[in-house]
Amino acid sequence: MSVEIDPAGFGAGRVGYLTVLYDEGCPICRTARRWLAGRAQLVPLEFVPAGSPEARRRFPALDPAATLRDLTVIADNGLVYVSDGAWLACLWALADYRGLAERLSTPALLPTARQVIAAAAAVRQVTRSDDYGDGCDDRCR
Repeated sequence: MSVEIDPAGFGAGRVGYLTVLYDEGCPICRTARRWLAGRAQLVPLEFVPAGSPEARRRFPALDPAATLRDLTVIADNGLVYVSDGAWLACLWALADYRGLAERLSTPALLPTARQVIAAAAAVRQVTRSDDYGDGCDDRCR
């Protein structure tokens, strides 16, 4: 499922929280999760490993394989954001990055934002470890 979004379109007060389905087998994704979790949040972010039993139970309509390919964010109002829309939604939820997310979602900057996110996704595919055997212990997750 692919949905285009404008994170600024959420509007104040309409989203209570965002669920981030992240790839637990990817060192970049685990680092991004820790970074997001460590920032002040205007909209709470909760993290669930993509493809996990919990993700499948909570979001049965989502294709688990697709959620492992692309970052997926689900708003408590049911909206689903993938890929660049999901990354922008995560930034939009952060106190110090909402303005940046809004700027990056403009027609002038969105193509550049998409290129950066696509490059990060390509690196993620190369570094992903299906067996979590990347030498990282539980402190990394």
